[in-house]
Amino acid sequence: MQVKEAAAAARQAAYALAQLTDEQRNAALRGMAEALQRHAPGIFAANEQDMRKAEEEKLAFPLLKRLKFDESKLSDVCAGLSSLAALPDPLGKITLKRELSPGLDLYRVSCPIGVIGVVFESRPDALVQIASLCVKSGNAVLLKGGREALGTNRALMEALLEGTKGILPDGWGALMETREDVNSMLAEDRSIDLIIPRGSNAFVRYIMDHTNIPVMGHADGICHTYVDASADVEMAVRVAVDAKTQALAVCNAMETMLVHRDIAEKFLPVCFAALREKGVEIRGDERVRRIADCAPATEKDWETEYLDAILSVKIVDSEEEAVNHINRYGSHHTDAIIASDREAQEKFLMGVDSAGVYVNCSTRFADGYRYGFGAEVGISTGKLHARGPVGLEGLCTYKYQLLGSGQTVEDTVTGRIAYTHRDL
Repeated sequence: MQVKEAAAAARQAAYALAQLTDEQRNAALRGMAEALQRHAPGIFAANEQDMRKAEEEKLAFPLLKRLKFDESKLSDVCAGLSSLAALPDPLGKITLKRELSPGLDLYRVSCPIGVIGVVFESRPDALVQIASLCVKSGNAVLLKGGREALGTNRALMEALLEGTKGILPDGWGALMETREDVNSMLAEDRSIDLIIPRGSNAFVRYIMDHTNIPVMGHADGICHTYVDASADVEMAVRVAVDAKTQALAVCNAMETMLVHRDIAEKFLPVCFAALREKGVEIRGDERVRRIADCAPATEKDWETEYLDAILSVKIVDSEEEAVNHINRYGSHHTDAIIASDREAQEKFLMGVDSAGVYVNCSTRFADGYRYGFGAEVGISTGKLHARGPVGLEGLCTYKYQLLGSGQTVEDTVTGRIAYTHRDL
């Protein structure tokens, strides 16, 4: 199907989706899980072909790791579908109820955005997460994955469409396959309401520069952990190692660690030893290298998302310097402070301009599933509409419903009726 046709079909499907009950949308999610289980052998076979081709083409290790879709990934996405179905309905929530005048009542009610176009990286499991979030929130979706996962994505999409047959309207979801399809999607501003890109900084910038459709998402994931002078060393080591090594090729992994000068000599040798046990290459500034042996860090390191077993480390003279460094070089994704001092914690929480700002815990918690959102369609570092992990609420907007009994504006001008603006 051509993009124009798919977008038009999605637009019509979106109108029907918005009218389905939560029970119907949950039935579709359960149908997805059942179909994925039925089609598991074919999905795994398609993924093995994608993996072989990617290895032959020498795909970068982080992307290769994301590409794998096996029994474990299938179990995870099916558990995610079950979890999502159990969540409360995000639609029809009344967030404002106000009497404008007697018998004239205003309601603000959550509703779907409509049609969402998502362009994402090599993770096939992202396709299931994104599609399911859109279904639960009543949105139609056009999906474009990386070419390296084409076979896997096809197999997954076929299963999802089969699992929702007879429950969801035709056209609720479609898979785009070529680079040309992306440009075609960007031109469909009459049918597509929102584009969510998941990829490199350059790619996200390209999307933003070549469409009139609103874009929501993030480019880089340059996350920091700042170890304050008041930090507990044992806690700081444990959290920093998790933030860097629990998963490498992810946008919420720590890429730069900032360490206060007053704790550096005690903390750095212990932390470096723990990181090296996990195979991490460390790059430090001149002050770091006086304390512990490591490769030199350059200006470029402060602005690099490695997605690999590499960490840049800098010693700072104050918390203010750490906050300024994060706001300058970070990607406004997720940043953490390790500190015992309450005042230091509060200053960090208020001063760091990121979608997620943490105290005494790993940046790896920046995830829709871990937040209890069921899953996420991506991370948004923007400040309008949605920020941080984008779950169901981020895929909803609202409409105003005004219920009257024959009132006119002329009635208010003549004084026949008066505004009360009373919250109900």
